Amino acid sequence: MTTDADRSLIAHLLRRTGFGASGPEIDAALAAGFNATVDSLFTASPSADPGVAATPAPKLPSAIDTGADADLVAWWIARMTAARDPWPEKRTYFWHGHFATSLQKVRYASLMLRQNQTLRTLGGGDFHTLFRTILTDPAMMVWLDAEGSTAEAPNENLARESMELFGLGVGHYTETDVRQAALALTGWRLDRISGVATFAARNHAAGPETILGRTASFDADSFADLILAQPASAEFVVARHWFRLGSPATIPAATRGSLLAAYGSTGDLSALARALFTDPAFTGSTARYGLVKQPVEYVVGALRALKITPTPKDTPALRAVLDGLGQLPFYPPNVGGWPSGQLWLTTAALQARIDFARWAAAAGDLSTVSDSATGSRIDAVAYLLGVDSFSARTVTALSDVAADPPSLVELALLSPEYQVN
Repeated sequence: MTTDADRSLIAHLLRRTGFGASGPEIDAALAAGFNATVDSLFTASPSADPGVAATPAPKLPSAIDTGADADLVAWWIARMTAARDPWPEKRTYFWHGHFATSLQKVRYASLMLRQNQTLRTLGGGDFHTLFRTILTDPAMMVWLDAEGSTAEAPNENLARESMELFGLGVGHYTETDVRQAALALTGWRLDRISGVATFAARNHAAGPETILGRTASFDADSFADLILAQPASAEFVVARHWFRLGSPATIPAATRGSLLAAYGSTGDLSALARALFTDPAFTGSTARYGLVKQPVEYVVGALRALKITPTPKDTPALRAVLDGLGQLPFYPPNVGGWPSGQLWLTTAALQARIDFARWAAAAGDLSTVSDSATGSRIDAVAYLLGVDSFSARTVTALSDVAADPPSLVELALLSPEYQVN
């Protein structure tokens, strides 16, 4: 026999591993059980996902095309909305924020699509392979000016960010390390049209370099090995996962230890995620509703719950909403990625949120609410949107519009309970 506590835990897991959790999704996971639901995150095959099959990657021009970015953004929103098993997309979204790269500078939508596919393919494997691949990812090379870095004129951007934001964290390297690492990463060339990165030995610094206390003739491979061999690297990756998927609060010591053990010497990302989602600090009540939904989570979650399949005619409106909320996919504000927490709940973004809630309530399937008696509609909308319960204050506000299902759903989408994750 399942309880309200069981239901709340399953809903929590689904919100963190996907984009919201509608009532029917919670019902299905509850029937399967918590452990089986966790297992399914890592055993489901994206190739067998009908939502993935229905949203194939767009064929984008290899040249700069101002219209291609709209196709790219529309595709990923559609994919996140349609995926039956959303964890691979949620994980890709996580890595897009970690290895933040913007189309505004890259300009080639085809290169951004390729990076997106790399994050999706490698994001559940080992961190070493992902990290090393990103060092010579074509979009990243353009974004951080790595494609023209030579022994005579080394560019420091990729070296710096690979330590500060991607692999080690602030305080675990020096400016000398950055300069020496920049030499290690020289010699790579990129054909932007074909998206092929090649190594030109004649442009590579011969070395030796001294990085993080070790002296050798480094290249991209050995530099990646060095970074990920640092104890600070595992700590950094674990902390990033906890902050984005667990809680903004400091990671408990016991949780930190178990996540580091799962991550291990190989940097096993799926083992790390599994350990996080089953850790008592995650499954307990403290982490519940501890994160603010990021705009993409908010919008895609509403689309999924209301069974809205975005069409090309919806693209401008959805793009405007995400832009107004401050998080348009493929356009992070800087290499540090997007902010988190209450920074998303600004008065400047309020009108965009209202506009979206009204549009979604008009476009969505509200039958769960409409078919319920007026006195039961607040419970029905909570079920539809996967909200455990509304506060007394929210119930009072919703009661005023319970006779009008579109207004009720609109207001519920704007409620404090639906803004948190």
